[in-house]
Amino acid sequence: MSDKEAYRALCQTETSIPLFSRDWWLDIVCGKDNWEVMLCWENERIEAAMPLYVPWHGKVTMPFYTQTMGPWLAPEAEDMKYATCLARRQALLQSFVERLSSYTYFYQHFSPQITDWLPFYWAGFIQTTRYTYLLHSISETERLWQEMSQSIRRHIRKAEKLGIEVRTDVSAEELLRIQALSFGRQGLKAKGGAILKQLVEEVRRRGAGDIWGAYDAAGRLHAAALVVWQSASAYYLAGGGDPACRSSGAHSLVLWKAIQTAACHTDCFDFEGSMLPGVERFFREFGAKQVPYFAIKKGNLSLYNRACLKLGRIFR
Repeated sequence: MSDKEAYRALCQTETSIPLFSRDWWLDIVCGKDNWEVMLCWENERIEAAMPLYVPWHGKVTMPFYTQTMGPWLAPEAEDMKYATCLARRQALLQSFVERLSSYTYFYQHFSPQITDWLPFYWAGFIQTTRYTYLLHSISETERLWQEMSQSIRRHIRKAEKLGIEVRTDVSAEELLRIQALSFGRQGLKAKGGAILKQLVEEVRRRGAGDIWGAYDAAGRLHAAALVVWQSASAYYLAGGGDPACRSSGAHSLVLWKAIQTAACHTDCFDFEGSMLPGVERFFREFGAKQVPYFAIKKGNLSLYNRACLKLGRIFR
């Protein structure tokens, strides 16, 4: 059995593997033949795994619609001493670092659960701290409401008074249209549309996510949000609002409804960033807590490779 086959088997039984590192997710966002995985074995048991998106030979980077990848470490015994835990984690990470020497470029976002990147630092990798925003205990609706900013509560009430209705019968095409409008207002271009469509189809098939849309009485879509989940957390993967309808408060309402539904599946909601000032403020005002995570890098891409990433194209 190859490492990839062993990892696929592990994903069928190990619930602690993050959603963004599960084999079916990687098949969609990377392409079945464009991701690899490094494993650490002990007594015929996988103690750690590190999936890699390799769009070009020897070059590891992040795929679209994937907030984090990085190492997964098998859960430790509850009675294990902290010093022993730290030594174990560093030994596993060191094993990955040694094998990464065969790659000329490496860039990944690690899960917030990875709090120690020292083995990478010792090997010459560099780190940038990024931030996401998390809501915990999301079934406590009244508490969440009270911890929101007055601005967000006002937007939600306004949308409700305007008769905005939130539904989940939104097509992937409508989500992409709203996303393009939202990005366009910021002078940006949405990328990875084909990948997003596949993700929507698969998470709906698995019961692991859905699209929420906010419609007015005339049937106009004001805002939409794609939220995916596993037992550990829900994630706001993609969405946006129609710039012509910004004053309706629909974007706040659609996220609020999505959070309430996600509470049936998990206890945590991850807004997935952002590092953009306006977006960061919007997420923060929901009462979410700022949580750091690491972006780890070594080496450089050629101008050609950088251009391909910027254009959202991978030539193979």
